[in-house]
Amino acid sequence: MKKWTPISEIELLEEILNKETELSGELWNFWELIRIEPQKWHEPEFGNEGNGFWVVAICGRKVIWYNDIEEGFNISNYNKFGEIEGYYCNQDEISWAVIRLYDLIKFGGEIIGQAGPPQPLKT
Repeated sequence: MKKWTPISEIELLEEILNKETELSGELWNFWELIRIEPQKWHEPEFGNEGNGFWVVAICGRKVIWYNDIEEGFNISNYNKFGEIEGYYCNQDEISWAVIRLYDLIKFGGEIIGQAGPPQPLKT
């Protein structure tokens, strides 16, 4: 069995470059406004082993970050810069996460389709 290792910044950037081309028009403009150079942010529940998760975009009090345990992008809140609130395990491509955040801003409401953390089996 292969041991899990966190994704490198280079691998993350390749993942983003491969899929961000799916964005165009308003979505591309939005992505250009919110994207940042990837930064490792703390997430206390599952992020310790990999020294945090890579945040790739900030919009208001929300971040788009890469969950390299589940291999997908997620949207979470933050109250303190550098700390992700709420672990999610969606396996979204970057373009999907950008579209979901854009729709949230444009239409309001809550983010739907968030896959939460693993739950213990009920006996």
